[in-house]
Amino acid sequence: MIIKTNNTDHEAGNACEPRPAMPRVKDMSPDDTPRERAEKYGCGVLSVPDLWALVLRTGTVGNPITELCRELMRANDGRITTLERRTRQELMAIKGLGPLKVIQIEAVLELIRRYNSESPAENPFIRTSADIYKVISPRIAHLPHEEVWAIILNQRNQVVKLYQASKGGWASSVFDVKPIIKEAMLENASAIALCHNHPSGSLRPSPQDDNITRICLQAATLMEIRFLDHLIVTRHGYYSYNDEGKLR
Repeated sequence: MIIKTNNTDHEAGNACEPRPAMPRVKDMSPDDTPRERAEKYGCGVLSVPDLWALVLRTGTVGNPITELCRELMRANDGRITTLERRTRQELMAIKGLGPLKVIQIEAVLELIRRYNSESPAENPFIRTSADIYKVISPRIAHLPHEEVWAIILNQRNQVVKLYQASKGGWASSVFDVKPIIKEAMLENASAIALCHNHPSGSLRPSPQDDNITRICLQAATLMEIRFLDHLIVTRHGYYSYNDEGKLR
């Protein structure tokens, strides 16, 4: 939510004098812009000051937002845990930080605290092919390349772990069922389900898909692990070997 206010974060000057344009992240050179790097490579590549720059957005006259945020972290030994203990008055003592920016910082820190205090949701149970799709589709349905994942379950058919078995699909990588079975045994699994995506959007299984399904079914059966299903996943839906009666 954007809150419009007539107050600014910097010291007000003569009301009759025109104010210089405030520097924004988007106005900087693309090579030095945290937003540009985040768009290209994800937020994980950014430093802590750069992340704060994305949140706070604008600096003050003569003090760009990136430098303001570097000073913010320098004043707190580069540690978010130190920053968290600062009072509002102590933060506002840093040049360029007014009430609005301090509240934005406090809001981010409060989100961090609430995230850390949340209890993890109970791992989902798999009862149908739709349950499998619900678990795996956020990870692979929209990818531009193929990935193969195994869902590892306990004796209650509750998800224990999601294991990436292959990236690039059957054609561009040699599929090996042994790591899947090994991972299942390390987790003391009672069942597994295999999933892979079709970036083309086609839900038609290929001969290679059929062959991999047969190999996984045989390997799991040999180790007394139930092989629940093999799903072909797209952004629009899925194909289930079990629903189609092809695991019998």
